[in-house]
Amino acid sequence: MKRLFAFLYIFMILLAVDEAIACTSAIVSGQKTVSGRPLLWKHRDTGEENNKVERFAATPEDFEYVALFNASDSLCREAWMGFNSQGFAIMNTASYNLNNDTIKEMDKEGLIMTKALKKCRTVNDFAALLTSLPKPLGVEANFGIIDASGDGAYFECGNYTFQRFDLKDAPDGVLIRTNYSYCGRPDDGYGYIREDNERCMMHDHILSDDFTPQFFTEVMSRTFFNSHLQKDYTHSGDSIIVDMDFIPRRSSTATTVIEGVTPEEAPSLTMMWIGIGYPPCSSIRAVFLGEGGVPDELRGITPQGHSPLCDSVVKMKHEVFPTVRGNGKYYIQLHKLYNARGTGCAQRAITDNVERYRQGYAERAIKAKSINSK
Repeated sequence: MKRLFAFLYIFMILLAVDEAIACTSAIVSGQKTVSGRPLLWKHRDTGEENNKVERFAATPEDFEYVALFNASDSLCREAWMGFNSQGFAIMNTASYNLNNDTIKEMDKEGLIMTKALKKCRTVNDFAALLTSLPKPLGVEANFGIIDASGDGAYFECGNYTFQRFDLKDAPDGVLIRTNYSYCGRPDDGYGYIREDNERCMMHDHILSDDFTPQFFTEVMSRTFFNSHLQKDYTHSGDSIIVDMDFIPRRSSTATTVIEGVTPEEAPSLTMMWIGIGYPPCSSIRAVFLGEGGVPDELRGITPQGHSPLCDSVVKMKHEVFPTVRGNGKYYIQLHKLYNARGTGCAQRAITDNVERYRQGYAERAIKAKSINSK
């Protein structure tokens, strides 16, 4: 009995450690998508429950850009995923197997990504930026990039050095990162099972060359599949399950896909699809550059600086994780997301998002027509 309690204690400690650091991501070549446009996806996990999206106009020194921020970041200094008017897009996942130093001033990834959105046009520009910045950088991360030419890359970046992995060198046209780096210490870091989850769910789409943004927001970020157990709990009929090693988790705060452009399209047609708050419950919104390109419900417009949509989704999330005492917070009320009646909040959101995607692409077509007529 003592051994059982010890095991459960260690199990819950591991959950607590992993939940705050669990981002899952992918870069997909335009050759693997239905539209021919590259995709940059991040399923964000963080201790900051509230997110917002804001747009910044161009200045004589900086490009126009849109990015995801923590709601508490009133000055919008730290971007956690975004794109600019040049078709450059960036995101990150935390890594935990790169640095071998005692640098204490860390977590500067958001500052670097804001700078990149203001200044970079291409993947090569970002490499030059990393090289030029003073060291130590204060980071341990995998930065994912796509640009208007269709290029993409991950930069596994520590305090003093980085290693680049180009999308054009990926034999299946897809790159994946979770919370460890391929060039880091072997078997260290986090996210190995989540990476396997991702590869399993992507397999058929890699063979069929039919990736879409919907696959990432509606399938990857809402599916409770565990590759280690070889079981998908999503429609299992289980009422309650333990929150461990799924892509969506209690600490999930956004699913975001930046859809790039083909070489023939204007870079300013780059757009972002986002489900904010808690991805399994969230309704998707399309985000564009320009005045009004970010829906007000995504912006930090409440008196607390919160996104109204994020607040409403977080409220639903708390119904999915209603127990706050003891270790109850690690248990998912799965029946509130998926049930046989089809009334779960995830099921309702997926149905609603069919129309959200149709509207988003219709808006993009209008913008493309306007650009082509000039």
